Amino acid sequence: MTNKQNTKSRLSRRSFIKGAAGLGVLAAAGCFLPQTSFFRSAKNSAMALTGDLQAMYLRQLITANAANSRRIMWQSDTPLENPGIEYRAKDSSDSHTVTAAQAFFTDDGTENCQYDALLTGLKPGQKYEYRVTCKQGAGDWHPLATPQEGAASYKMLVFPDSQSSDYSDWEKTAQSAWQRNPDACAFINMGDIVDNGEDSTQWHAWFNAVNGMKENIPFIPLMGNHETYNKDWKVRLPEAYLNYFHTPANNSQNFERYYYSFDYGDVHFIVLNSQWDEINDFKQGLMEEQIPWLREDVQKSKAKWKILLVHKDVLQYRIHGRPERKEGLSDLGQTFMPIFDELGIDIVFTAHLHTYRNRGHLYNLSPSDKGPLYILTGVAGNVRYPGLWIDHAYDKVTAPQPETDNYLTLEVTPDQLTVACFLPDGQEIDRVSVRK
Repeated sequence: MTNKQNTKSRLSRRSFIKGAAGLGVLAAAGCFLPQTSFFRSAKNSAMALTGDLQAMYLRQLITANAANSRRIMWQSDTPLENPGIEYRAKDSSDSHTVTAAQAFFTDDGTENCQYDALLTGLKPGQKYEYRVTCKQGAGDWHPLATPQEGAASYKMLVFPDSQSSDYSDWEKTAQSAWQRNPDACAFINMGDIVDNGEDSTQWHAWFNAVNGMKENIPFIPLMGNHETYNKDWKVRLPEAYLNYFHTPANNSQNFERYYYSFDYGDVHFIVLNSQWDEINDFKQGLMEEQIPWLREDVQKSKAKWKILLVHKDVLQYRIHGRPERKEGLSDLGQTFMPIFDELGIDIVFTAHLHTYRNRGHLYNLSPSDKGPLYILTGVAGNVRYPGLWIDHAYDKVTAPQPETDNYLTLEVTPDQLTVACFLPDGQEIDRVSVRK
């Protein structure tokens, strides 16, 4: 999280954290990461996952309908000849190969050779396995499972902001959640995936931290404001995010894949983009065009449940030492909460503030026994703001203070959605359900 007025500064994360509590500053713009052995080993660890083939950061990505398609992406140090993805039903010898598209993008002074294959025509409720292939050879097989259509029961992992000065804490949180929930079918990262969107070492460390998860279950990414920062801590377009994650199309002329939606079982997920303050420096209209898109997208869906994911939060908090800052709604909340009511959204997940808060149901901008359940998801990296926020009147459950990392599970059954929040050691700190 970072206020726009601070995004052009060059304050180090260390300087910010030292002064945040005393000055009441919301956040400064990022950190300059040390080149630790953790970062240096990330590349080698990622390559080892695919056997002898030189494939790095292999990952599954969500598609518009997970029941019949899946996107596979990876990188290589050098161009591959005849790259593709071979896949087959589990325990079957009858396989198919899809040619992968090759793309190059340069960021942070590094040229990335990236591959992208879309698997279509998959059957709902089927277990598959896949591997990277090319003229040089083939990698290891990895699992790929599609959900049942309609009233499927499943569990997803939900991770708050993972931005870090050292991604070892993020790795511990992510891997702990994965080990405790091996039945999770997908995982979500609520934006601010990295602390600096241009810093390639941070992206490599993030990918390395989710080894064993990102190649086995689909990833659902959100764009946060930190994905829009360059290494001078000035805002830019989110080049790395858009290249690393080929999310479902939204048919926008100016903001393709900045926001999107998808179906998983009988849940329609909507991923909004709250970064208009940063993106407006380059092209305008991000907030405005999402309003009619959101209405049309939700109204077209026949899914029973509607869940909305967005990085920035709908509420505005008071801050210790800043009496001029009042409690209320953010611009996101003022604009979109009435629309969420109108469209019958069941749960709204937000992030950005690095604190876990369960607000219960809010309707007509006030606490209610109806309307969406609002969950501020917390923090999953090591950038924390102890003692910064003053509790909001709408907060029903707050994580133990001072804040530590946490993760969430989202469990879906035909008649109930259940959200639970856990500390990295597995201690449950909150659980709430929505029924209909």
